[in-house]
Amino acid sequence: MNKEQVKGRIEEVKGKAKEVAGEILDDDELEAEGNVQKHVGKVQAGLGDLKEDIKDEIRENS
Repeated sequence: MNKEQVKGRIEEVKGKAKEVAGEILDDDELEAEGNVQKHVGKVQAGLGDLKEDIKDEIRENS
């Protein structure tokens, strides 16, 4: 697991926490902010996954 994957997963968790807090507090802005942060984390983690896949492929074919 690389740094990008870890950072992405952390952002996903933080975003989900904000999203839930927004729901509980009936704060639409906080909920939306959390939703965006969660999805940014997913993209970041996906980028990290892609990097790992590329590195693995290079190692296998070298």
